[in-house]
Amino acid sequence: MKTLARLLATFFGAGLFPFAPGTFASLWAALIFKLLVSELSWLFQIGAIVVLFFVGVWASGRHAVELGRKDPRPVVIDEVCGQWISLLAAPPTWGFAAAGFVLFRAFDVVKPFPIRRLEALPSGWGIMADDVLAGLYAAAVMQIYIALQ
Repeated sequence: MKTLARLLATFFGAGLFPFAPGTFASLWAALIFKLLVSELSWLFQIGAIVVLFFVGVWASGRHAVELGRKDPRPVVIDEVCGQWISLLAAPPTWGFAAAGFVLFRAFDVVKPFPIRRLEALPSGWGIMADDVLAGLYAAAVMQIYIALQ
């Protein structure tokens, strides 16, 4: 089970990228979403995100314990989940994929209120929750932009 948790928490090794593993995983997540997931029904997209979230809570929490750190750098399944959330309701274009990537990374790095507070949740919940909210913030900005067009 340790190997499975590590494989999932690092998003199949993306978290082992030597620099900026969170950004690298977010980029991969945006590409996967754009090329594969966005072509599927909304119900499937939402289901995939929900499953990814709960798998992420388990895998990130378990792998964090294994590494002896609260939110280890190699754990990037949270970035994948947040990135997919940011793209969920956006048109499946390269422009929106890029905007979702930039907005998600900005919210994930800056952590406006109350994102940072969510990191205090226990174990995998804290690892995942802050990126979910960053993804929701990015999605909200994109939806406002779409509504104003």
